[in-house]
Amino acid sequence: MTEPQIIAAGGSAHQFDPQRGQRNLADHYAKWKSERDSHVQAVLASTAKKKIVVAGPGTGKTFLFKKVLEGKRNALTLTFVNSLVDDLSLELCGLSEVRTLHAYARGALSRTAKINAKIFPKLSTIVREDAQILLNADIDFDHIFHNRDDGNEHIEFYRIRKDYYGYYGFSDIVFALVKYWEKNKRKIPTYSQVVVDEFQDFNKLEVSLIDLLAEQSPVLLAGDDDQALYSSLKGASADFIRQRHAHQDYTSFTLPYCSRCTRVIVETANDIIRGATQSGFLRNRIVKPYRYFENSEKDRESDRNPKIIYAHLYARRIPWFIEKKITEIARVVKRKFSVLIISPTKTQSRFIVRILRGRGLENIESLGSKEHSEPTLLDGLQVLLGDSKSNLGWRIVSKSLLPDADFRSLLEQTHHDDIQPFCEIVDAASRKKVRQALTLLRAVRRHRSSRASPEILTEILASVGLERDEMSNDFLRDAISSISVRIAEPAIRKLPVKATTIQSSKGLTEDYVFITHFDDRYFIKDEDKTNISDQDICNFVVALTRARKQVFLISSHPRSNPTFLRWIDQNRIEDVTPPIGEGEMEPGQ
Repeated sequence: MTEPQIIAAGGSAHQFDPQRGQRNLADHYAKWKSERDSHVQAVLASTAKKKIVVAGPGTGKTFLFKKVLEGKRNALTLTFVNSLVDDLSLELCGLSEVRTLHAYARGALSRTAKINAKIFPKLSTIVREDAQILLNADIDFDHIFHNRDDGNEHIEFYRIRKDYYGYYGFSDIVFALVKYWEKNKRKIPTYSQVVVDEFQDFNKLEVSLIDLLAEQSPVLLAGDDDQALYSSLKGASADFIRQRHAHQDYTSFTLPYCSRCTRVIVETANDIIRGATQSGFLRNRIVKPYRYFENSEKDRESDRNPKIIYAHLYARRIPWFIEKKITEIARVVKRKFSVLIISPTKTQSRFIVRILRGRGLENIESLGSKEHSEPTLLDGLQVLLGDSKSNLGWRIVSKSLLPDADFRSLLEQTHHDDIQPFCEIVDAASRKKVRQALTLLRAVRRHRSSRASPEILTEILASVGLERDEMSNDFLRDAISSISVRIAEPAIRKLPVKATTIQSSKGLTEDYVFITHFDDRYFIKDEDKTNISDQDICNFVVALTRARKQVFLISSHPRSNPTFLRWIDQNRIEDVTPPIGEGEMEPGQ
């Protein structure tokens, strides 16, 4: 079928080229739908056991998954993005089991190896700290597991500590399952269909797991190397999706039509990819089409939002600008809409949330991981609530409660052949303190009062960065805000607004997206800001394509234009930078 011609940016769906003439609109849209559906049908019609689908943002992966899984029993869907598990579980409810890789590995290891596998997410951090004290060596165990450094001498140390603590971590449980299946191929389960999402962000270890599953079951991999986000965080590489896309063992498909974003967003994403490749970046990327999908509803939205909005202003004025633009949108659309604010750092995101809440936006939600990377006293106490003699729990609370020298001495006692339970080598005073803390937490859990020392509560809260009076302060703050004068217009106070970082925005989609601090010093990670990486480019493409309707780019460095802005066709940009001085926050706001 001949591909429908794409109308230029800002053009109306009612403007036809001469060949199309006055063709009926319904027929026009039907042809676009037929073309899009043909790509889905190509996947469904293929009898290949191994398939790979390269799908850009908003091109209908979930719809494809539903079709692929229809009528199948005992299907499995895997992704590593936690935020996608709930969404996919709902979308695929009744069609497939949906799991993150570590959750799947836990269940599979328990079933096939008959192991009582428990997970503590921060175990690799704890064992790394143990190695620093006991071996005088800084060992990145996650890197060892992620990259399948199977012969590394330090794996045995990790195994011994893991067994002592009685828990697996996120990476080593996948490693354990892979090693077990490689030795016991007959134990690999068979599924009617395995679907793997976000494959561009898988590392070597995770790919090993998928390859083992593919030996027994039909597999469909889906992803987009232009959206690779996690190479620096967990050793992921887009090379794996590229290799399988080019490999004869896999039959390759694309989903080229974006039905999520308006025309200008799709074309801007293409501008970024074009600018990147012309500048020598993304050299090994999979060349694939990414096209706006014409339909009546999206064409109307595209006509209403024909430009990418850009402004440069000082950082302290960004919340004011966002509030101003949300108010303007509300006055035009006159119905509920959703907003996503994406910032490069958590600190920037939290600042914006705090200011907007103070101005009366009641439904603003700060997203992203709230977990501390380092184990806290509360982490240890939670483990002990489940098992009062847990070596892991006592190890964590001892680190929090004891002077460093005393803790090191205790830890060294667990590094001998005659290892004792941690709770038996902790001093009596510390054991009493922990019992008091557990009594307090059990009372809190049951919504009862406790006679435990208030100092215990202070210590628990401090371990996770909270002040003793923070809970009462939150109550007072809420009470005060309920009677204070709200600055924001009533029309926008209840609108759903989410704020997060680029990495945490993966899987999110909202009507309007504000990308803040859009400057090279934040969007280019290299220290001298001259060496752009493929990761920097992918980060921006992901942020840009979270929006259904319109994107606002807000620079916080008025004297320089961002590199990525220069890659965008200037006809797609509307500069709405306010005059200097406009929108300054009032004192204390």
